[in-house]
Amino acid sequence: MDAFPAFFPLAGRTVAIVGDGEPAEAKARLFDGSPARLLRIEVERALDPASYENASLVFIAAGEAPFREAAARIARQAGAVVNVVDHPALSDFHTPALVDRGEVVAAVGTAGASPMLAALLRSDIEARVPPGAGRVAALFGAMRDELREKLPDLDARRAFLREALTGPAAEAAMAGEMLTARRLLGEALDGWAERASPKGRLRIIETGAAPDLLSLRAARALSQADVLIAGAGAEPATLALARREARRVSAQEADPETVAGFAARGLQIVWVGALDPALAEAVAANEVQVERLRPAPD
Repeated sequence: MDAFPAFFPLAGRTVAIVGDGEPAEAKARLFDGSPARLLRIEVERALDPASYENASLVFIAAGEAPFREAAARIARQAGAVVNVVDHPALSDFHTPALVDRGEVVAAVGTAGASPMLAALLRSDIEARVPPGAGRVAALFGAMRDELREKLPDLDARRAFLREALTGPAAEAAMAGEMLTARRLLGEALDGWAERASPKGRLRIIETGAAPDLLSLRAARALSQADVLIAGAGAEPATLALARREARRVSAQEADPETVAGFAARGLQIVWVGALDPALAEAVAANEVQVERLRPAPD
């Protein structure tokens, strides 16, 4: 990874754009509907440090290379981070191709090497992210404090969210019925807090397949894993697809009682690589649901 992607909060921030014309307008359109204050700076004022007062982000979209370099230096000295359009080497950050769904934003970047490739990949992602995804995120964000209060245990809260994100409340939010969604989510939360946590399960991703041949179910299991266990022959590239927050447990530590203990807490366990059939049977004997996820057809 040559550049680290990060999301920059815009509420209460000032974004400055130097210049006019299409490059500057394209940058300005990025912030349509955002809570940021947009400041347009004319070329004549771009070398005045006072022009960048309180600016957090600055886009320089005018002038020849020496002018852009000087303007970038002055904006930086004023405390801003700077993007110089079409000059990656002069920039503190690169502008990614964005999929904007309100509360949900997906970004594709190439560290300035190929903006056209980023735009093409953005189109593929955009087709897969429904317009209502931002409303679903807003629904859960509005109830964040209530969720933490009623489900203080992180694992229990994660188990609830995993189920709720595919439940009727999320469906109502996706359709724009936010009052109904809020009511349904509140009812689901009250009901969840009153009943016992559901048991987790053990999913086994078998060896012998390249990471690009993982089935969709296997890829989803990795993305939702609470516990990741690397067995014999586990491909590093496959392990890398798991949630970064998933706790890593060695195969030697993963005896039947330990795995059953994770499942009893509602955790989703993914074992990658070879698993002794006797161990799988012992885990199942502890009333843990075991699922084998085989490779997709080549």
